[in-house]
Amino acid sequence: MRGIIIASFLILQSLVVFSSPSPPDFNFFYWVTYWPGAICDSQKGCCPPPKGNMASDFMIHGLWPQFNNGTWPAFCDQTNLFDISKVSDLVSRMEKKWTEWGVWTCPSNETKLWEHEWNKHGTCVQSVFYQHSYFLTNLRFRQKLNLLNILEQKGIKPDGGLYGLDEIKNAIKCAIGFAPGIECNEDVKGTKQLFQIYICLDNYAKEFVECPYVPDRSCASKIKFPKFPKKDSLGESLSVISSV
Repeated sequence: MRGIIIASFLILQSLVVFSSPSPPDFNFFYWVTYWPGAICDSQKGCCPPPKGNMASDFMIHGLWPQFNNGTWPAFCDQTNLFDISKVSDLVSRMEKKWTEWGVWTCPSNETKLWEHEWNKHGTCVQSVFYQHSYFLTNLRFRQKLNLLNILEQKGIKPDGGLYGLDEIKNAIKCAIGFAPGIECNEDVKGTKQLFQIYICLDNYAKEFVECPYVPDRSCASKIKFPKFPKKDSLGESLSVISSV
C-alpha cells in the first residue's frame, strides 16, 4: 500500500510539473504611452479619434516584450489573432485611454491599433497573458500611473515650452523609482518634442524595473512639450504610420 501511495504521489508530481506554464522567454516589457499633441504638431499631422474623445492626456500605445540585447519578438502566432469579442467588456474604457490619433492609420481607427498591438506584441506573450488580460493590464497601468499629473506636479506642462530631458525623466523617476525612456519627434519647425514615454516592467508585467536600455537618442537636452490639440483646430491630415 505504501508503495502505491508513493507511486501515485510521484505521478501526480510529474503531472503538476508538466502542466506548469513555461516562464517568459523574453526579459522585460516596455509599457509605452504617447502624447497626441506631438503627432498633431508634426509635419505629417494627425487625425482626431473617431469616438470624439478629446481628453487632454497621454494615450496607451502598447505593452511590448523585449530582450536585453536590444531586440524583440514580433508576430509570434498567426493562429490567435486579435478578436474584439474577447475584450468586449473593455472597449468603452479602451476608447477613452487607448485612442487613435493617427499613430496607425488615418482616418483614425482604434480597432486597427488594438489589432496591431495584439498581433505584433501580444501574440509573443501568451505565456503571461490571454488577449483579455493583455488589454486589461494595459488599462490597469494607465489607471495606476497618471503621467500628465506627475509631470504637472513638477511644473512640466503641455504649454509648448521647452523642458530639460533629464527634468522630465527625473519627475517620473520620483514617482515610480526608475527613470523612463523618452522618444521624441519633431514639430513643423524641426524642434524636438516629447512624443512617447517608455516605462519598463518585469517580464510578468507586475512591477516597475530599471530599463536595460532606453530610446533617448531621438531627443535633445531640452525638448518641447506641445500643447494638446483643440478639436476646432484639427482638419484633414495625412496618416502617421508607426514603426511599432
